[in-house]
Amino acid sequence: MTPKKTTQRQGFKTNEFIVYPAHGVGQIVSIEEQEVAGARLELFVINFVKDKMTLRVPTSKVATVGMRKLAEGTLVKRALETLKGRARIKRTMWSRRAQEYEAKINSGDIVAIAEVVRDLFRSENQPEQSYSERQLYEAALDRLSREIAAVQHITETEAVKEIEAALAKGPRRGPKPAEAAEEAVEEEAA
Repeated sequence: MTPKKTTQRQGFKTNEFIVYPAHGVGQIVSIEEQEVAGARLELFVINFVKDKMTLRVPTSKVATVGMRKLAEGTLVKRALETLKGRARIKRTMWSRRAQEYEAKINSGDIVAIAEVVRDLFRSENQPEQSYSERQLYEAALDRLSREIAAVQHITETEAVKEIEAALAKGPRRGPKPAEAAEEAVEEEAA
């Protein structure tokens, strides 16, 4: 085995963090050649530590699969600003919305992932999420926090706190405390 040398292909180099749309943030650990079906292929070897997974992607397929570099700081700021906006929930069947959320999560677009986090976020005074809503929310939150952590060189826990702080700055979700108190008084009187 030859010692690891920093090689660069299509703008990507070894030890660089990247975003692979279907799996999130990974690190290129090496670039190697393999023979597959009689053809020599050059492959990026990408390690996803959190998922305990290694993926080999042909360097020629990078654009096709949507692999990209980490988002710039300005794009991360835009994603965090998106979290502060009003949730946009379409009045369609849950199965259709779930498919759209899944597509956004797997798009690799940090702003689209932030939209999913914003739309599925529930504060303490809101009704409980269904199991599938919770799964999608956690998947989106995980993808978003991993990329923010990698871009800002912070831990994922710190990134989640930053995301939650941005969500808290959004418009009031659920009934206002005064309205909730009035409803409670009305229920007691009934």
